[in-house]
Amino acid sequence: MTAALAAEPVTRAPPACFTERMKLKYTILYVHDVARSLTFYEQAFGLTRAMLHAGGDYGELMTGATKLAFATRTLMSDIGKHPGVADPAKPCFEIAFETDDVQAALTQALAAGATLVQKAESMPWGQTISYVNDPDGFLIEICSPVDPPS
Repeated sequence: MTAALAAEPVTRAPPACFTERMKLKYTILYVHDVARSLTFYEQAFGLTRAMLHAGGDYGELMTGATKLAFATRTLMSDIGKHPGVADPAKPCFEIAFETDDVQAALTQALAAGATLVQKAESMPWGQTISYVNDPDGFLIEICSPVDPPS
């Protein structure tokens, strides 16, 4: 583990312009087919569908306090944004799902249509990790909680 990862977090008060702390509400992935993406994440990771807009261009999954959302690239282009397509060979971010049984979760994700990137592996910092790509090419980490070595 690098020193940056091992460092204690720095807690700072929010700027005076905020009356309360900001919170991460949702992350939106730009995909080809929102319904297909929702179904994949439900089957692969057991997430619960919060909604699919009647037009089919936007949907959300429950993941706790923060939603995982999807919008079609077409919708985003129609409103003046021009999103790129995920490149599995050059990921620029990842989504991580934590579980106590990485191998079982990996097997389930592969059965639902994920593509294997890295098999389950124990890391020196006390975590088991694995990586897959979703059908749109987004990188997903399946990991255990960190159990630091004694």
